[in-house]
Amino acid sequence: MTIALLLAALLAQASPAPAPAVQAGDPLPGDWVAVPDNEVLVFTLSNGRTVTMRLAAGQAPVHVANIRALARARWWDAGTSVYRVQENYVAQWGDATEKKPLPPGIVANPPAEYVRPGNSAVARLSRPDPYAAWAGYSRDGWPLAGDAQSEWMPHCYGMVGVARDLAPSTGSGAELYTIIGHSPRALDRNIAVVGRVIDGMEALSTLPRGTGDLGFYKDEAQRLPIVSARLASELPAAERPRYQYRETAGPRFAAWIKARENRRNDFFTVPAGGVDICAALPPVRKAP
Repeated sequence: MTIALLLAALLAQASPAPAPAVQAGDPLPGDWVAVPDNEVLVFTLSNGRTVTMRLAAGQAPVHVANIRALARARWWDAGTSVYRVQENYVAQWGDATEKKPLPPGIVANPPAEYVRPGNSAVARLSRPDPYAAWAGYSRDGWPLAGDAQSEWMPHCYGMVGVARDLAPSTGSGAELYTIIGHSPRALDRNIAVVGRVIDGMEALSTLPRGTGDLGFYKDEAQRLPIVSARLASELPAAERPRYQYRETAGPRFAAWIKARENRRNDFFTVPAGGVDICAALPPVRKAP
């Protein structure tokens, strides 16, 4: 090898690898928006794991007000647990005995906040949703489905709903569940969806499945106790978990949607031309 070739080889080894190409749908730093502290609720489980959900106050205001009040009253801090884990369906938590009194001021049966009038979507998927005339995204980073008159939040993986009995019960918010399997979209418009698990989903999705009816744990010893539930706004500033959602209005997010609908890389040789809203949930991340 000549000196020139040897020098070229050494320079090539010393040169940093080229940065990955920026795609049209990639976010810029300014595209990330802080999730408000009063929308972040952290459940600590007895096994040391935590599950963090974001609350959707704009979509279900009375139910979310109940959930905040329950957290402030420390209602989940004693006698509650994850007591149902149904394969390919939901993990559910609250008071398995259904005997624990609710704190004063809780609305036992809020309005049926399953659908709300209007259309707040600032971006939409290009094709109709299988369960709705359209699907898209709110300005504050929530997945939506809707028709000409109304909109609702879809039952996608990680979304959090309010468990209830048969109508006219609407559920207080004391009993919650999250989707851990295939999206049960038939539940849309039948139950209040109040948020989304944004961190620690694996702490619920990997739990042993219940062997009782509907995935309830037959043995009380299988229930996973809840140690505490805290709104981030109640924690000292230095201890607050901070998250960001991606801004959904604008050309970069539109390009992200197009990329989700038409995967194009060395692996995807046939683009689908569309995507289910549950396969294109708006991005959320821990604040850097």
